[in-house]
Amino acid sequence: MQREATGTAESTMSVGKMIAMFTGIILFAIVYYAPPWPDAIDPMGQHFVLSKEAKGALAVFLLAGTWWIFEVVPIGVTSITIGVLQAMFLIRPAKTAFKDFMDPSVMFIFASIMIGMVFTKTGLTKRLAYKMLMIVGEKTSMIYLGCFVVTAAMTHIMAHTAVAATIYPLLLSIYAMYDEGDKPTRFGKGLFIGMAYVAGAGSVVTLLGAARGAVALGFYNDVMAKGIASGANLDISFFTLTKFMFPIGWLMTFLLWGFFMIFFKPEKKTIPGLRERAAKLNSKMGPLTKNEIIASAIVLGVIVIMSLKSFLPILKPIDKTAIILISTILFFIFGIMKIEDLEDVPWNIILLFAGAMSIGFCLWETGAAKWLAVNWLVMFEESPGFVFIMGITFFVLMMTNFIMNVAAIAISLPVALVIAPYLGVAAEVIVFASLVAAGMPFLLLVGAAPNAIAYDSKQFTTGEFFLYGIPASIMLMIVIGVFIWIIWPLMGMPISVTPAG
Repeated sequence: MQREATGTAESTMSVGKMIAMFTGIILFAIVYYAPPWPDAIDPMGQHFVLSKEAKGALAVFLLAGTWWIFEVVPIGVTSITIGVLQAMFLIRPAKTAFKDFMDPSVMFIFASIMIGMVFTKTGLTKRLAYKMLMIVGEKTSMIYLGCFVVTAAMTHIMAHTAVAATIYPLLLSIYAMYDEGDKPTRFGKGLFIGMAYVAGAGSVVTLLGAARGAVALGFYNDVMAKGIASGANLDISFFTLTKFMFPIGWLMTFLLWGFFMIFFKPEKKTIPGLRERAAKLNSKMGPLTKNEIIASAIVLGVIVIMSLKSFLPILKPIDKTAIILISTILFFIFGIMKIEDLEDVPWNIILLFAGAMSIGFCLWETGAAKWLAVNWLVMFEESPGFVFIMGITFFVLMMTNFIMNVAAIAISLPVALVIAPYLGVAAEVIVFASLVAAGMPFLLLVGAAPNAIAYDSKQFTTGEFFLYGIPASIMLMIVIGVFIWIIWPLMGMPISVTPAG
């Protein structure tokens, strides 16, 4: 009977996946073969044509999104499909489409994962996990909170991708002490999805958490320099950004803790004897080994150099991917990692982000992304300022779940900053609200590397991640609205200016 029931379940799942697969294909065909769509026209009267290639990019975008959400095939295989469709339907040349699969951002994720693997192999992960459990104790609610606070804090000084890759094996060690084996549990789902969410929340606080901040400020300074937009501050510094982002980043961290205590309340309130067990296991490990010391020194050195990159002019021209990849090279030079370890790299996750980069660049280069942004934002050109800001924020939030957050910022901010002065909206608030939304993609794995790294735990499906991401995203939009309406103005952020024209 059990075998028969299992077979029925598998059959049902298979039918569901087939429906999702054909849904994606049908959406692709409808969009790709549809007659030409109207131009997008910005407030300055400029036309943005949706070319055949751009329409093709939107078609691939819809197919990939459908397949990713319902996990029709392994997520890495969907990514490969993105490159294949671009080449086969002449949306972009194969050389261009597949070159994005080795974009520096993808290599950064690879290097971050290697750091996590080294921490696991050397035993540093277990040592850190035992130390944390000795501090937070036996209550599962406090374990949640401890893991979330450490994750968020670390993203203030290093990229959230590297933080997620480092914290991930630590969470595996902690979960192993929950004594439920590898099977999915509410505690497991909350632990890993929570890590991904708060990595995003923490990363908005400083410019060191992700590249999106520097890109947004670059657009802001460029637009302000040209006199297109109006605002009270002509330059947003590192510390100015942190001043306004610190409260919203940490409020979201603690709200997410409450969110997971409601939606993923652990099956056990406590893990009896956990603190003593952690203390015993920690003492058994003895002093730091040679490999642990070398690995720690390498990772610390890379973190320091990447952190100083924002402050030292001599380091600014050096790409952060090259810096973090030095750690991978040194791991092999010092014999900490062997060639066999490359076989354990989760290539499914690497391919996921390779495909995300490819579709992101495809939407950007064909003009499809700009067409989407203009069509969306002009809907709010006669709205009250608050509605306009929230409209931009929502657009960035949706786009950043499908494509890299840097691209989401790049396609929306220039248009938004041009429209803003006509509605009496200050440029600063648009930048800050967009950065918050871009930092917390709670719906899809491709939205941020921590999401995909957490998925490797096998504690949740892509569908579950999407489902619970809906209330989390609603909560985020409410928090952003409160900050725009009340908190940021009290802190001195300009929200409105004299309307242009």
